[in-house]
Amino acid sequence: MSVVLEARGVVKSFGHVDVLREVDFAARAGEVTALIGDNGAGKSTLIKILSGALQRDGGEVLIDGKPVQMGSPTRARELGIETVYQDLALAPELGPAENAFAGRELLRPGLAGRLGMLDKKTMRARAEEAFTSMGTDVKDLDAPVGALSGGQRQSVAICRAVMWARRVVIMDEPTAALGVRQTGKVIELVRRVASTGVAVVLITHNMPEVLEAADRVQVLRLGRMVADLEARTATVEQLVGAMTGALDVRTDTPGDHR
Repeated sequence: MSVVLEARGVVKSFGHVDVLREVDFAARAGEVTALIGDNGAGKSTLIKILSGALQRDGGEVLIDGKPVQMGSPTRARELGIETVYQDLALAPELGPAENAFAGRELLRPGLAGRLGMLDKKTMRARAEEAFTSMGTDVKDLDAPVGALSGGQRQSVAICRAVMWARRVVIMDEPTAALGVRQTGKVIELVRRVASTGVAVVLITHNMPEVLEAADRVQVLRLGRMVADLEARTATVEQLVGAMTGALDVRTDTPGDHR
């Protein structure tokens, strides 16, 4: 699989605290790459840099092998990178279809559009197509999102990201606070997103979930990338050992980092 989103030697400090120390990271098209690490390992900082919410102090970020300046979340979205945060950033009073186009509303053609009238029919049809293609259990695209279950709201946020992501979807703790059944549905959705050819970056603390959902697992510890493993051959013991420093875990295969 080709590397879509890459970090090379990324450095970030806050005052005298070195949060990221020459971190390499790679996400490949059509794969789920899990990024794990204990609290304070640097996961959130790295994700904010990759999504344009934070600027790095050193190193490079590359898209399709070419260095880019990820100056803002807007720039990241222009480059085809969408992020699903823990708070989901959904408008609870709006329906799933309206949330899917929030901030990206389509105007009606002709004079009506010039007068600012929205093309609600087209937006709803496109949202319905996206939700159906992802196999979600969200039945009513007009019901307020605030009335949906936690798993359904998560599905709405993920589908919205998939609608706009051309290259990468970053998911920050997508199953946090969900029950077993809802978690299973979200994991299915994560795998389905990757099957479309998009690179998925998954941040989670749930180790069994990592092994179920991911193709590769990259482990941060104290601001350094300490392991890059194939999920199908990794164990929970290895992952926890790499996170805590209890085990010396090597990468399964030579990385693409240069």
